Amino acid sequence: MSLSEWLAQKKNVALSNNSNYRNVSFPNNLWIKCNKCNFLMYYKILEANFKVCPQCSYHFPTSSQDRIKYIFDLNSWQSLDTNLSSIDPLGFVDRKLYSNRLLHMKLKTGLSDAVQTGIASVFNISVACGIMDFRFMGGSMGSVVGEKLTRLVEKATCLHLPVVILCASGGARMQEGILSLMQMAKISSALYKHSQASLPYFTILTSPTTGGVTASFAMLGDLIIAEPKALIAFAGRRVIEQTIKEDLPDNFQTSEYLFKHGFIDLIVPRTELRVQLYKLLSLYVNPCG
Repeated sequence: MSLSEWLAQKKNVALSNNSNYRNVSFPNNLWIKCNKCNFLMYYKILEANFKVCPQCSYHFPTSSQDRIKYIFDLNSWQSLDTNLSSIDPLGFVDRKLYSNRLLHMKLKTGLSDAVQTGIASVFNISVACGIMDFRFMGGSMGSVVGEKLTRLVEKATCLHLPVVILCASGGARMQEGILSLMQMAKISSALYKHSQASLPYFTILTSPTTGGVTASFAMLGDLIIAEPKALIAFAGRRVIEQTIKEDLPDNFQTSEYLFKHGFIDLIVPRTELRVQLYKLLSLYVNPCG
């Protein structure tokens, strides 16, 4: 008898001896495979490592709520402007009504829009922070995202707080047309006043950061930080190649490529971001102040 036949026989015996065996169910998603190296890991290992693969350091997508937990002191997060929500000014329809899409996203993510803003602390240093969430319509920047970030920066200026914005976005939200593009200027204007008050502003670019977000506040930071191998771009790779009629390098539009060419200042793994952010903030702010 071969080994496979012996194992099959033992399995049949076990099934016949235990009538409840067929009814045993196992939880889903106990094991997760890395998208980069195919390493199979227990999901709690991934969670404990801030959703970074322990074998190849691939950074899995994560939610704004997780980022709050990873970066800030326990129970220090105080949300701002949670009541703001987009409307449908254009009556926009693609595969479904924009108003219906918004409702679906709210139910799916538990968020009012694609950014969370609040006041929190990093090792007792208070900061004003905006965290974009790609789960909500690809982190697209509509009028509410622009309004929440603008109010956040204005509040930080009044309270003399540094501003940190974590970017994750596909760009301006087409369903709101010109109203989305106006947010680029609105946020940038508020950041200029914040800068005039001699207050620091850091941006943290995660994958992806593209379009109108890259073309505005994402690249205005006094320090621009990025996660490893993050996609950071304005136009898409294919659009650029078709425009210039040339092939682009394999690592084009990655954190490493932009760092090499001077577009960003630091590449910091997610597991080290909290400590690194504290060190940088300490250069500008007295932790005891």
